[in-house]
Amino acid sequence: MTLDLLPAGQSARIVSVDWSRLVDEEARRLRALGVDDGARVKVSHKGVFGGADPIALVVGRMTVALRRAHAAAMEVEIL
Repeated sequence: MTLDLLPAGQSARIVSVDWSRLVDEEARRLRALGVDDGARVKVSHKGVFGGADPIALVVGRMTVALRRAHAAAMEVEIL
């Protein structure tokens, strides 16, 4: 399952990220924020109209807003 399909309130672990689908600068920023293979994450909110952008993702004690396209590049397993 990809991160963009994970329901709000659900926790998961990032299994893999297809970094080739992201711009290098965006990939570096996400890694710096801890969004990488093995990270435990939780979707706290999704955009209001049909789950549109952004997706609010909790990583540790931090909340990060992601575009749906970025979340779609991340394979997760539900915890």
